[in-house]
Amino acid sequence: MKDRTYISFDWALKRLLRDKANFGVLEGFVSTLLDRKVKIHRLLESEGNKDRDDAKQNRVDLLAEDEDGELLLVEVQGESEYAYFQRILFGASKLVTEYIDSGKNYENVKKVYSINIVYFDLGQGKDFVYRGRTVFRGEHYDDVLQLSSFQQQKFGVDAVYKLFPEYIILKVNDFNRWSKVPLEQWCYFLANTDIPEDANAPGLQEARQKLLFTKMSREEQAAYRRYIDDRVILADQIVTARGEGKLEGRAEGLEEGRAEGLEEGRAEGRAEGRAEERLANARSLKTNGVPMEVIVKSLGLTNDEIVQL
Repeated sequence: MKDRTYISFDWALKRLLRDKANFGVLEGFVSTLLDRKVKIHRLLESEGNKDRDDAKQNRVDLLAEDEDGELLLVEVQGESEYAYFQRILFGASKLVTEYIDSGKNYENVKKVYSINIVYFDLGQGKDFVYRGRTVFRGEHYDDVLQLSSFQQQKFGVDAVYKLFPEYIILKVNDFNRWSKVPLEQWCYFLANTDIPEDANAPGLQEARQKLLFTKMSREEQAAYRRYIDDRVILADQIVTARGEGKLEGRAEGLEEGRAEGLEEGRAEGRAEGRAEERLANARSLKTNGVPMEVIVKSLGLTNDEIVQL
């Protein structure tokens, strides 16, 4: 690897950003997203914070608490997951219930930010940054439900949505636009694991120093190489499985097509047999002098069909 090779952000979440000395990188990233200065107070227990080396897992998460007591869940998802929206809902809801002490009033429910970095085409949309907030809008007057003056003073916020979990989704796959916009600089780094010299977004200067491959120990470098290799193997396995699935699907489709064709042929044969039977019955009735209108009504044939018999 070259000297200016940086560590991928998901690996940083797994290892480097758990060190308090590296909180500046995470603080800069979250501050850029939330458009306000965020100071990390501590890391909390989450799947990504557990001390384990599950290199083959396809997602990484890190849970932190800022100085205001708000929860910041940062998650990286590499492979497509059709129920991802439901999963981020579950994750945020779980944090709301887990981090409130038994017996405390609801006013002590923590604010949760669910920050999701996805490397696949989640849903349908043209943008690369999406934000989700809870807003109560009137059905009849189209007004937004607001907090009372007492609630604003009590909770320290000026809008209802600030009490509810907020969701941020960064769809960074194939993002390749460098600019002076701090959030776009972060998206570029997340997508390309590269920090150009003129980067000035909060946290990227720290990332330039902290996330260098050459700054890691030999053991960490070896572990990172294994991690990258495992991710490549996993990606190859997924592509292979999809390819095999498509081939199996085509084979099943051909077999189903043959079965459908056979069944259609049988159905056509049965229909032709019923038609011939009706004609034979009509011929017999006509021979025995049954009036034409009776034959038409009984067998559902037309006058012309009976005349031609």
